[in-house]
Amino acid sequence: MNVYLNEITGLADALTSMYLSKRTWTRELEEKIRHDCKVIDILSKCPYSSCEPFALLSELQSAQDRTEKRLESFCKFAWKHITMLDFITLSVTVEGLHRAGQDDWDAHAYRFNNRIIRSSTRLADFGEDEMSDFYKDKIIPTEIALEMLGIETPQTIEKDGQTFVLAQGGYVREDLQNNRDAKRGLYRMCIPSNFIFKINLAQWAHVYKMRNKNGTANPEVKEVAERIQDAVEEILPWFDRTFIDKISI
Repeated sequence: MNVYLNEITGLADALTSMYLSKRTWTRELEEKIRHDCKVIDILSKCPYSSCEPFALLSELQSAQDRTEKRLESFCKFAWKHITMLDFITLSVTVEGLHRAGQDDWDAHAYRFNNRIIRSSTRLADFGEDEMSDFYKDKIIPTEIALEMLGIETPQTIEKDGQTFVLAQGGYVREDLQNNRDAKRGLYRMCIPSNFIFKINLAQWAHVYKMRNKNGTANPEVKEVAERIQDAVEEILPWFDRTFIDKISI
């Protein structure tokens, strides 16, 4: 299973929000905040110019210093004024979580503002040996077990005058053997599922608390939650587990 934090957006908006309530905002200040966030994002990813390495490095360091100071101030207030956190959005792609875990993650669709799309069991086919990493050394599907034992599985069986043909996970009525709605009724919950979702930082605090390693979620679901939080802290260490724990939502 792989978990990818694609990007964190809205940081400049969030930092700007800090200056509105007490009317310390000015357009010039907002432009500086946006400039600094852009400099960090662009210059930290690009090779420095061979003719001006020190100028670029100095600009990056100055922008970073200013942004870090603003983030420290932001974190003093944002954990209890969570609308400020609504401006910061995480984009995440998960590859290979089992379908049962996907269903658990889907339980938080409201928290994602319904911004989640996953692999469809209707529009795609799954093989008999496909399962998430979590299940690979824990279960053996019946058809694979029979093959290992040298027991031949009949290609067709009859029931109530109807012919059923062998499919992934069992048998499907012959006239429906290419019908995806019928076939997916045989899929097991161990099949791997890929999905992409977006969530703001305030709502992420809730999801993380519900699904982290200290809770009662499925182990692979806990792993997804922990990997996302690890990735968030790697980019923005101010939003660590201590900060997340203080947010009530």
